Amino acid sequence: MKALGLIITLTVMAVSYPAWGQSGKPRTLNELAAYTGPDRQKIILDGAKAEGKVLWYTSLSGNYRELVDAFKKKYPEVQIEVYRAGSSDVSQRLLSEAKAGRYLADALETTPGALMLLREAGVLKAYTSPDLAKFPEEAKTRADKGLIYWVTDREAYLGFGYNTKMLSTNQVPRTFQDLLRPELKGKMAVTTESSSARVIGTILKYKGEEFVKKLKDQEIRLFKLASLGFLNLMMAGEIAAAPTVFRNQVVVAKEKGAPIDWVPLDAVVANAGGSAVIANAPHPYAALLLTDFVIGPDGQKLMEQFKYGVAWKEYSFKREYPERGMTSLQYQDAEEKWDNLMHSIVVRK
Repeated sequence: MKALGLIITLTVMAVSYPAWGQSGKPRTLNELAAYTGPDRQKIILDGAKAEGKVLWYTSLSGNYRELVDAFKKKYPEVQIEVYRAGSSDVSQRLLSEAKAGRYLADALETTPGALMLLREAGVLKAYTSPDLAKFPEEAKTRADKGLIYWVTDREAYLGFGYNTKMLSTNQVPRTFQDLLRPELKGKMAVTTESSSARVIGTILKYKGEEFVKKLKDQEIRLFKLASLGFLNLMMAGEIAAAPTVFRNQVVVAKEKGAPIDWVPLDAVVANAGGSAVIANAPHPYAALLLTDFVIGPDGQKLMEQFKYGVAWKEYSFKREYPERGMTSLQYQDAEEKWDNLMHSIVVRK
């Protein structure tokens, strides 16, 4: 059924765009995704206009609306629809649709754990883009023949956030070792979100398990909250500090006058998002057009306006990507280990 759907898609493409059957022009979905000719932008834009629509699945926060509006403004002939959910929900929806032979989504923006799972399930289409040149090699997840499965289009950095009214400057840690300072006892907290476990995993990598276990003496509280709700408690003075706070959220709150600040420790965990194209996308030209937009100058400028970091810039701190080099199963096992370790050292709230 899947093969039949692809054959039908390619047949429609051949009928709809006969001029592209000329020598050197992309004639199939595979050729289109890998095409690097000087007329690539025109071919993709003309094809997207003919398709008239693109369906984007994303786990971006509320900021995704600005990206959608900017895309609409630049390409008014291409209607964009969005399914927005958490990364786990997005990946499960795509897996279910693929299993049922229902190909709805065209392009995707989500986190590496979900992307790894979808790549291994054959849901992602390897592609290229002229905008990849500015990205460092480690930001690209390579496929064969110089193509990629996804590229990191945004990064949110986890470090030590604190309420400036509750913690003096000389109490603020600068290293993982400083987290054991006596004056921090009873003042720190973490959340049940996977981002906290990723930080614990990074501390484990740099300092070892015995050090992590010593953190239990610091009476770190555990809250079942999303990152923004957790930050609100910190701004309200319910929590003094945490080593698992997103830099971009602190920057936004601080600009609004909140008594909060952020510092990096030995290594800053990067929660990344990547842009991918869906295999068997119903609107492949529009899928590539949207992906080019997100990873290109327009999309990257907006990501920085949202206070995200971008993979192609240097920052003053060391970035850590816990999932790199792992399969989805290895990463799942690692996250479970980190989460169990985290729960063993906290005080439940």
